Amino acid sequence: MISVNDFKTGLTLQLDNGLWSVVEFLHVKPGKGAAFVRSKLKNVETGQVVEKTFRAGEKVAKATLDRREMQYLYKEGKDYVMMDNESFEQTQLTDAQIGDSIKYLKENMNVQVLMHDGKVIGVDIPAHVELEVVDTPPSEKGNTSQGGTKPATLETGAVVNVPFFIANGDVIRVDTRTNEYLDRC
Repeated sequence: MISVNDFKTGLTLQLDNGLWSVVEFLHVKPGKGAAFVRSKLKNVETGQVVEKTFRAGEKVAKATLDRREMQYLYKEGKDYVMMDNESFEQTQLTDAQIGDSIKYLKENMNVQVLMHDGKVIGVDIPAHVELEVVDTPPSEKGNTSQGGTKPATLETGAVVNVPFFIANGDVIRVDTRTNEYLDRC
């Protein structure tokens, strides 16, 4: 059990027969009345976001998550085959289990797989990945004075806005949390 006063962003809780991750929280101490904690929680399995208010000092159950380092091997049909780096067991995950980070998943990439009671609930990929640009329009002479951007399709299928000087075949670093171009490698 954990007190709601100890909430942190990213903390996973067991509430109402489900797993919820803390997205935002705010301790409120009104001038009159008891203090409380206003929070925004996201259901780990369904993605539903709800706002919930707790009395200050209230106890809630903390979920125990197991993080396992796995390597993405290949795609088989609609499933993604992952290998546990310790036991070398192979596991198949669906695109729903992987989530939005699927657009940055590259073969032989190491990822953190989140498990609860032996069931996969999510995948954390590195914050920055290096990917090759496979399709982007050529830059035109004279259009770089304003520092604009153009769309570029990466080897995994993700589309990112990049500066005009990036060409096909360049390897770039992308922030997976914000889907933004960082730099050229």
